[in-house]
Amino acid sequence: MNWVKAGFVVVVASVFMAGVAEAAKCGSTGGGFEAWKKSFAVEAKANGVKPKAISALMGTSYSKGTIRADRGQHGFKLSLNAFMAKRGAEGIIARGRSLKKANAGLFAALEKRYGVPPGPLLAIWGMETGFGGFLGNQNTLSAVATLAYDCRRTAFFTDHLYAALKLVERGTLSASTKGAMHGEVGQTQFLPKNILLYGADGDGNGAVNLNSKADALASTAKFLAGHGWSAGEGYQPGQGNFRAIQGWNGAPVYQRAIAIMGKKIDGN
Repeated sequence: MNWVKAGFVVVVASVFMAGVAEAAKCGSTGGGFEAWKKSFAVEAKANGVKPKAISALMGTSYSKGTIRADRGQHGFKLSLNAFMAKRGAEGIIARGRSLKKANAGLFAALEKRYGVPPGPLLAIWGMETGFGGFLGNQNTLSAVATLAYDCRRTAFFTDHLYAALKLVERGTLSASTKGAMHGEVGQTQFLPKNILLYGADGDGNGAVNLNSKADALASTAKFLAGHGWSAGEGYQPGQGNFRAIQGWNGAPVYQRAIAIMGKKIDGN
């Protein structure tokens, strides 16, 4: 191929890819979602996403409920005391202590493996789903696709959408998987990219299932370890492990609540 023809091919390819990227534009209402979805599917195919996952993507729908939830996170603006009261902190602490005793072997194994004591894991578990009492009823792929399309945090949720499609290819997620309003799944509410990065087999069956208590807690411990948790260090504000709790959730009031509840569950 001579340089003139080669240059022409490169230019055409560049224009094509730029056109694909430009076509998948974000929106602030559901009106452009179907067109965005088709454009994103073309982009995803070009990036190696397989037909099974593309089919799941094309079955998604714009979620007004997800957008309402994303715009209405007013609880994180409460004072610490009001936030903890609203989230039932005393009940989480009491049940957390009971579950720590009932699952002593599991928590001992997790602390040995990841260096994370039971308290923060139980506080997160209780805060996220009431210890598995409610895992959410929103279609996961629709939630993540809606937020990838939405203009508020497009890049962040585009990463999670690609991760979700990868998990569909692996069979970890399906087109019918349900979870929380922002696309979190499982007993401690993992976003898709974090499942890829930190999903762990806690029950030894060779698979990762975030609806499983053991897998969810192991994955949470692995997440904290991956965010700088150091065995034996404290996890209150100003102590070394608090930064790992900050990695779990960006809201300061949530971070402090987890630290306080975890300390009371651990009994120190």
